[in-house]
Amino acid sequence: MTEGLPTDVDGLRAGLDGVGYLADDALATALFLAVALAQPILLEGEPGVGKTQAAKALAQVLDTPLLRLQCYEGLTAAESLYEWNYPRQLLAIRLAESRGDQLRDADLFTREHLLARPLLAAVEHPGPRPAVLLIDEIDRADDEFEAFLFEMLAEAAVTIPELGTVAATVPPVAVLTSNRTRDLHDALKRRCLYHWIGYPDVARVEEIVRRRVPAAAGWLAGQVAATVGRLRTLELQKRPGVAEAISWTTALHVLGVADLDEAAADRTLGAVLKYDEDVRLARATGLAGLIAGG
Repeated sequence: MTEGLPTDVDGLRAGLDGVGYLADDALATALFLAVALAQPILLEGEPGVGKTQAAKALAQVLDTPLLRLQCYEGLTAAESLYEWNYPRQLLAIRLAESRGDQLRDADLFTREHLLARPLLAAVEHPGPRPAVLLIDEIDRADDEFEAFLFEMLAEAAVTIPELGTVAATVPPVAVLTSNRTRDLHDALKRRCLYHWIGYPDVARVEEIVRRRVPAAAGWLAGQVAATVGRLRTLELQKRPGVAEAISWTTALHVLGVADLDEAAADRTLGAVLKYDEDVRLARATGLAGLIAGG
């Protein structure tokens, strides 16, 4: 492996822990293999369980750039791979005309006239450590964009019609995330390692919250973690994840709440529940009981 990179799973897990990301052994193993094998990894799970944060933490541990591509319906090559710098091309044309020079297409479609987007930037990253390429929420993109990624994921290379194929000298660590809003193509999954990130248990949520909101009162992290765990047992449209537990703790801390009670929970439910139906269900179930475990 490249010098300075973690040499084993325990080393990577300790590194993640050092940057504030608590990974279990299974996730640490999956991320280590993605780095060691230079193979893309697909992280799936419910929203808010830490998929995106895992990629960010990995980039911190590797001390390397994080290049993020946020996916959405209609995402194109121009937004993800490259686009031509038209103002610069126009300037080159005008300069050539002023000198009486003749420009060919090959003079305009060169690397210096290219604007690199995340995919190309990841491929061209010079190293010595691989960049972390985060392709976030791939399930929001179209089938066509999935197919567009195949070359990148399989060969760490991209093709630019005017310039040819650009292959990575140092292949990036590609981390794809999905909330599983739709099924991904088997051809994409075949090119990736896979790991499902589930909801962590109450003790792990408490430890994560303590680290992310260290200024909060000592009891608060445990109370929030336990209450979030009980909220997940309800028939909610959107069950709260770690992100919501952190947001809720932060909101309570800002309001000066040191001990979670029914009144404080009622005032701040919008930090942890994102649908009116879920808020009404929590209130109907009884906030006091959810907090106390009754």
